[in-house]
Amino acid sequence: MAFIDNIHSLHMDVLKEIGNIGAGHAATSLSKLLNKKIDMQVPDVQIVSFDEIMELAGGSENIVAGVFLRIEGDVSGSMFFMLPIEQATNFVKDMIGDESIDLQQPPFGELPLSALQELGNILSGSYLSSLSDFTNLSLYPSVPALAIDMAGAIVSYGLIELSQVSDYAIVINTAINEENTSVSESVNGHFFLLPDPTSFHIIFKALGVTIDD
Repeated sequence: MAFIDNIHSLHMDVLKEIGNIGAGHAATSLSKLLNKKIDMQVPDVQIVSFDEIMELAGGSENIVAGVFLRIEGDVSGSMFFMLPIEQATNFVKDMIGDESIDLQQPPFGELPLSALQELGNILSGSYLSSLSDFTNLSLYPSVPALAIDMAGAIVSYGLIELSQVSDYAIVINTAINEENTSVSESVNGHFFLLPDPTSFHIIFKALGVTIDD
């Protein structure tokens, strides 16, 4: 797609700022939920190919916790939030206060799955609200669907039709950690925004990028 050649560092900086504002809103919500101070950062934002999505997720056969939702409104598309299964387990243990939880071995209890889905709700709502504020576009998320599976299977679930006509995704890398903890203790996930083909044009036009067909 020709728009890749028209996107410069300034536009990526805007996308990162959108991500950081969304992360700030999400951190506030998580702090209230967990009753402790949570910090969130967006180390970087990228535009990647579908193959690179799999690489970022640790490979198509890597087991991850994934939250998927559809976006409707002025633009349409798909969103995924994926966490390595070990980090998802640590997050849920911290959220629920139960050290016996192990998401690497089914069956999974209803409570830890609900906790992960709530994390997806908070993150998707925060990031979409921030994107909507910057672009003046109306964006509405569907109810998130949660899966613990291979990264390739989760991504394929939402991309069977989209992959036929589009090649790129916006990736917001996310680091979540409790205040006063080290970077090595962060929960690091990837938030993938995959606008439907016409929606890519609308989003970047709203951000001041002219896209050639």
